[in-house]
Amino acid sequence: MTIDHTPHPRIAERAKAGPHTTDDEHLGFNGRIAILITNTVGTMWCAYAFAVLALISLPEAIKAGTAALIAWIAQTFLQLVLLSVIMVGQKVSAAASDKQALQTYKDAEALLKIQDDVHRLIKVNNDLTAQIHAATCNAAPAPAAAKRAPAKKASARKAAPQARPRPPARR
Repeated sequence: MTIDHTPHPRIAERAKAGPHTTDDEHLGFNGRIAILITNTVGTMWCAYAFAVLALISLPEAIKAGTAALIAWIAQTFLQLVLLSVIMVGQKVSAAASDKQALQTYKDAEALLKIQDDVHRLIKVNNDLTAQIHAATCNAAPAPAAAKRAPAKKASARKAAPQARPRPPARR
């Protein structure tokens, strides 16, 4: 019996394509503008600039009273500064996600290669087993003394019945 191994077509497909990352996204004109703005606003330097801009209006908010100060904190400071800080965090997370995707891709590639090697080894093993089987079937018949030995063992088993093992005691 011969088993032919053909590698799964997905292995070649993965080798051509490689891992998909955020840099591989196909963007139109609007997408490129959005990425440009995101990369500009999503920096800590932009967050510092927004903080300075927000602090310029702080003295007026303090003079206007508690309600105006709370509105300044919520609407001016938090929205301007935290927006940029959150965008920076998102960029860091996306970069980490891309690294993780690449690592997972490389691990999957290694596993596919190992699996392919195992299939080749199984084919070699099957071929060798078939050759050994053919060689032993074509060999000279076994001597008569070797044929009688199993019969003696069978008669010895009939003479001395084996004791059955007892099941373990229940607690």
